[in-house]
Amino acid sequence: MQIFQSRQSVEPEFGGDSSAGVEMLMAAYESQQSKVWVEVSGVVHKTLADDNKGSRHQRFIYKLNNGHTVLVAHNIDLAPYVPLEQGDALNIRGRYEWNKKGGVLHWTHHDSKGHIRGGWIELDGKQYK
Repeated sequence: MQIFQSRQSVEPEFGGDSSAGVEMLMAAYESQQSKVWVEVSGVVHKTLADDNKGSRHQRFIYKLNNGHTVLVAHNIDLAPYVPLEQGDALNIRGRYEWNKKGGVLHWTHHDSKGHIRGGWIELDGKQYK
């Protein structure tokens, strides 16, 4: 499995196969790699309080289709708030950062400087980016 790492303005293109994204994320988790762009499918496992220190982030625990959980930190200073609830099915494109608790998906928003494609959260066919 090849893992792509982003640089400041270089980013691979993905075709949107969420099972391939889960495989990439799991490979990154097992090898403790970060800065890996993925597209994944899963459900909201638990909603958390927003982080309002510095850049504001909507936070929730996301359970991938294989059962692995990650924290999602969605920047709500750059993207709209997602009206999600526990149990909602979501598709997410974001950048994975490793940690021993399962990792974090962030960059789930557009790039305000236009250097990279950026990410999104899709709920009920609508993308929040």
